[in-house]
Amino acid sequence: MIYLLLFWEFFKTGLFAIGGGLATIPFLMDISARHPHWYTMEELSNMIAVSESTPGPIGINMATYVGFSPGGVLGGIIATTAIVLPSLVIIMVIAGFLSKFRESSIVQNTFYSLRPAVIGMLGVSLASMIIPLFFNLSATAVFEFINLKAVALFALLLFGILKFKKHPIVYIAIGAIIGIIFKF
Repeated sequence: MIYLLLFWEFFKTGLFAIGGGLATIPFLMDISARHPHWYTMEELSNMIAVSESTPGPIGINMATYVGFSPGGVLGGIIATTAIVLPSLVIIMVIAGFLSKFRESSIVQNTFYSLRPAVIGMLGVSLASMIIPLFFNLSATAVFEFINLKAVALFALLLFGILKFKKHPIVYIAIGAIIGIIFKF
């Protein structure tokens, strides 16, 4: 049963963690909260340090390390396979269609608009690791800072990206300024 659960958790992580290995950290924190017997937040910090210092993609290293904790070698293999599988399937499907629709403005806008979302996920990952260190908060308390105003700001910035077609860094800077002013 543990192997099926490991596969499911890491399949979901691989499916929704867009932007690379650091984008998996919020998902790993959620897995830790729902399955505390697998690993603690302190162990997660150690896993991140080990994954960043070893060769290879951090997301795959993290999946292997996390899968190994509750499931041994087979758990590491299953978690690693599960985190890679969604990307593999999606890439194969998209590759078949992308050659036909490469010049489509919808496809180009979609890829362009994903950039701020990836930056946001990386920012949340960074904040969730740094804020507890500096302010002695639990990792779950960090997410209490995220609120509806922030979600509305994100939606507004996403609309701006699609409407005005400026570079994503412009919208990130605008979001940062608004966040500082209104102290989201």
